[in-house]
Amino acid sequence: MRIAVTGASGFVGRHVLRVLADAGDAEVVAVSRQTPGSWMPPGVRHVSIDLTATPADAFTMLGRPDVLIHLAWSGLPNYQSRHHFETHLSEQYRFIERLVTSGLSTLVCAGTCFEYGMQSGELVESLQPDPRNPYGFAKDALRRELEFLAADTGVELTWARLFYMYGEGQAAGALYSQFMAARARGDAEFRMSGGEQLRDYLPAEDVARYLSLLARTASGNGIVNVCSGRPTSVRSLVEGWREALGVPMKLALGHFPYPSYEPMAFWGSNAKLLQLTEAR
Repeated sequence: MRIAVTGASGFVGRHVLRVLADAGDAEVVAVSRQTPGSWMPPGVRHVSIDLTATPADAFTMLGRPDVLIHLAWSGLPNYQSRHHFETHLSEQYRFIERLVTSGLSTLVCAGTCFEYGMQSGELVESLQPDPRNPYGFAKDALRRELEFLAADTGVELTWARLFYMYGEGQAAGALYSQFMAARARGDAEFRMSGGEQLRDYLPAEDVARYLSLLARTASGNGIVNVCSGRPTSVRSLVEGWREALGVPMKLALGHFPYPSYEPMAFWGSNAKLLQLTEAR
């Protein structure tokens, strides 16, 4: 099996490459504009493709992969930028459409829990999306476009709706990265929100493992929540990091306001995810 991974040098992509390389049962192709470095495991082939100008022979350049794990997306973590739907949405679709019409048979594409919008409680895949920021809107629009493409071409589509994740290599503005930076500086306190919001968190390694397993399923699975299935408060998450690492920092709760584009309590149902991956 040959598996290509776009966004391979990004936060999630690097973890996916490691999981695939460690498994050793597939030929892995890393797709990234970034020059190969320590982020790329041995034995992985690198291909540079610019999604803003997809070459006509892109599928051949990737070695005609059996599966594409599509993680590439620009402009994050600025979820409010209109570029997500004004320019990047069409670039994304053109890239994928070109691969599919050239012969790609299986696609695992990263979505986002922001597609659910301001809905609270447990979020199941059957809920009607209601995105409230440009990023979530663009992702949901791409999913709908790809569903039409799949109906016309027969490409097997899995839409992996990612929830919250943390781990090595995350963007500097992410909560985990901020905590680790404060630890490295020896800060006496860690400034954060009130921490009472409930979210669904997975270590990036687990997210990568699930994406790898979904890429190996025989057929398209439609929308699949990639999540823990457990509501976790932000405060307890940070307290867990502090305890595990033995960090004596005080939590400065309430320093930052709660984000206005998220409900206070939501998490994903992972029943479908476990059904698809537990036996693999």
